[in-house]
Amino acid sequence: YTQIPGLYGPEGILPARRMLRPQGKGRWRQLWETPTLLWEAPRLGLDTAQGLELLSLLGTVLALGPLVFRSLRHPLTYLLLWAAYLSVCQVGQVFLYFQWDSLLLETGFLAVLVAPWRQPSSRKQAPQGGLVGASAYKSLPFWLVRWLLFRLMFASGVVKLTSRCPAWWGLTALTYHYETQCLPTPAAWLAHHLPVWLHKLSVVATFLIEIAVPPLFFAPVRRLRLTAFYTQVLLQVLIIITGNYNFFNLLTLVLTTSLLDDQHLAAEPGLCHPRKIPTSWPRALLTKLSLLLELAVYGTLAYGAAYCFGLEVDWQQRVVHSRTTFTFHQFSQWLKMVTLPTVWLGAASLTWELLAALWRWVQVQGWLRKFCAAIQLSILGTITVALFLISLVPYSYMEPGTHGLLWTGAHHLFDTVEHLQLANSYGLFRRMTGLGGRPEVVLEGSYDGHRWTEIEFMYKPGNVSRPPPFVVPHQPRLDWQMWFAALGPHTHSPWFTSLVLRLLQGKEPVVRLIQNDAAQYPFHKQPPTYVRAQRYKYWFSEPGEQGRWWRRQWVEEFFPPESSPPVALGDPTLESLLLQFGLQDKKPPRPRSSSHALAQALHCVRTQLSSLEPPNLLWGLLGAVSAVRVVQALLASWSPQSSLPAREEKHKLIPKKESGATSTQATPTPNSCIRGSGTPLSRAVIHPWRRK
Repeated sequence: YTQIPGLYGPEGILPARRMLRPQGKGRWRQLWETPTLLWEAPRLGLDTAQGLELLSLLGTVLALGPLVFRSLRHPLTYLLLWAAYLSVCQVGQVFLYFQWDSLLLETGFLAVLVAPWRQPSSRKQAPQGGLVGASAYKSLPFWLVRWLLFRLMFASGVVKLTSRCPAWWGLTALTYHYETQCLPTPAAWLAHHLPVWLHKLSVVATFLIEIAVPPLFFAPVRRLRLTAFYTQVLLQVLIIITGNYNFFNLLTLVLTTSLLDDQHLAAEPGLCHPRKIPTSWPRALLTKLSLLLELAVYGTLAYGAAYCFGLEVDWQQRVVHSRTTFTFHQFSQWLKMVTLPTVWLGAASLTWELLAALWRWVQVQGWLRKFCAAIQLSILGTITVALFLISLVPYSYMEPGTHGLLWTGAHHLFDTVEHLQLANSYGLFRRMTGLGGRPEVVLEGSYDGHRWTEIEFMYKPGNVSRPPPFVVPHQPRLDWQMWFAALGPHTHSPWFTSLVLRLLQGKEPVVRLIQNDAAQYPFHKQPPTYVRAQRYKYWFSEPGEQGRWWRRQWVEEFFPPESSPPVALGDPTLESLLLQFGLQDKKPPRPRSSSHALAQALHCVRTQLSSLEPPNLLWGLLGAVSAVRVVQALLASWSPQSSLPAREEKHKLIPKKESGATSTQATPTPNSCIRGSGTPLSRAVIHPWRRK
């Protein structure tokens, strides 16, 4: 929301209205080919950018609502959220071409399937002697979330090696990563100066977590799945600490919860002590076999890591030496051998989930409840199988041989819904950039063409004395694209020419993308007459350099092209570049509506929020929600009404004192937990408001 005027407004870098131009097609066909709710913006008296603002505000409210109100955790809520974000992505252009935007869309659609249609009552017990209808199919959408997590992690590990990047193959990627990533954090400076052997060992651990561990997501042994969960959490937390990857790692952590179960998430599990049941010999045998399987898996992982990466411990120097012992050809052959089996692994796991859902349906009692559960199971089972088939197409992109072996029907399904982004291909950190130094573009402005002033951004590296910021979960889209622009010539980033034009024009929405506080922008009083860009190489400073986080070296002129003078408004070089990239507006924008009540309301909200920095605004919203949740929890725990169910349970457990009886305490039973929450009834009946 905060970046819409500068990125997509009429005076923005890439106006969104250019993406929605009717081509004489029918309304529904137009909506199917370009699925966005912004087609309806003119009906509300708004232009495309104002429609984007309205969608963002409504999406924010709709996203915060389920965090506060349980009744809003409904499939319709998440369907609207998915539709809103898909609508934004249709006009987002290069500033929304990130894998985490695709991941958010795919996860958002799965949330529609995961959310319950009916919220369980907190005061009613489940029907005795049978399962409720939802229990027959509730595990299927969670399996799709687990499959998405598998595709994300496994593909991200594989592409690092299929890219033939020398840094990944030499296990030296992390010696460059911390200082060359887009937006480092202060902790990245510390991580960068760790010993080289530890960096190389960390790369080995990354390969293990991303390639070897994901198959354990489908392991039949619960503790293996928990081990996989904690390794994934460790990786994501370390990335959050050392890099500003907006909501991506937080979203991945949400996906990892699909590896957990109700027993692991139960409140205060240690308080529940059911009566011990004698273990039968088949159960004891199964426990021993599970333990043997765990030991075999851990042993295989340890041996495989030591063998494939030549791990050797030097006890004298207290270091661990590592090197890649296999070739690219060997890895390619291994990938051909395992990619198709991973597909069959997913199919087998899904088949088991379907059979388990069918078994739970058989146990449902009551013909009406059984009939409703059958309909729901049929619909959700069909959707689950269809989404699994669709996902196989982008998943197989990493191995062309497997891609050609897929069922033709899967390709047809994927081609039909590809524009909805229901399934995507992933592969993060494919190649390590900046091996000879971090490339960085520095913009400069001048009034006379001789004295130049640097234009410093809020988040990306510029001033060598300024510490790296921590902006999670916000993503400054322009700063990210500036990082990509520095990796090649300016012609590879056509939007950069439009950025220069807006700075020469002094457009405030674009200036706010660079500096939200106008006083910090060096040309806030009058726009610069000339603008140019220089390419530098940046490195983290060495320990002991006081007051400096970076050191840099000039490389070359980045913009305008070589041997050209700095550009100004009306400059032929600038005009030819705008024409070449199709950035000239032949048709002037229509005047924005200011008399419409909705447009006035949007303008009022923008005025109130424009002074807030995006990270502070995000954390303020999350903090407000957390405060509301705390107040709700306190009111629920101290409310006398909350004790009524517990009083009833107390009367059931504590019998009336008979003559000659000396104790009123009931004998514990195996079902000594309320609703499976892990809280003993003997403790639940003691309420804070009655303790005195």
